[in-house]
Amino acid sequence: MSVDTPRRIVLLRHAKAEWSQESDHERPLADRGRRDAPAAGRWLAGTGITPDLTLCSTAARTRETWKLAVHELPQRPRTVYEERLYEASLGELIALLNETSDDVDDLLLIGHNPGMHALADALSGEAEGDLLPRMNRSGFPTAAVAVITFDGSWKSVEHGVGRLAAFWTPQS
Repeated sequence: MSVDTPRRIVLLRHAKAEWSQESDHERPLADRGRRDAPAAGRWLAGTGITPDLTLCSTAARTRETWKLAVHELPQRPRTVYEERLYEASLGELIALLNETSDDVDDLLLIGHNPGMHALADALSGEAEGDLLPRMNRSGFPTAAVAVITFDGSWKSVEHGVGRLAAFWTPQS
């Protein structure tokens, strides 16, 4: 693969979860989340992006979001349930991206805030139109999706390397 290979990072925040007596890690989706997760999958399918790899947090709400969203995609990408995504800091998320094999062109991360929003903001040195201010005003709500493009190796992912190419929320 060339170091100039165009790549995409798709960031999906889990859908709306219940507040329950369960541990935070085991919180299930709320009714709204069970409606919004398939909508996020339909939006992603409509973009034509077919992730080569999905890294999904091990939390119940992220696993359930993925289970509902993936049924909307034309094909199921290889999926790895990654416990490091749960409560990951910005630095930990970038380190995880840097570990990605260069055989992967399109990577989908399913995680949590504040990490998903922080990562989208940090990587987006540029943006299409008003996407960056719109994303920052929205606060990256549940079931939101950001698509960031960049050229090069996954090892080169760092602050400002990408372009925010798309941002979607269930309310958009």
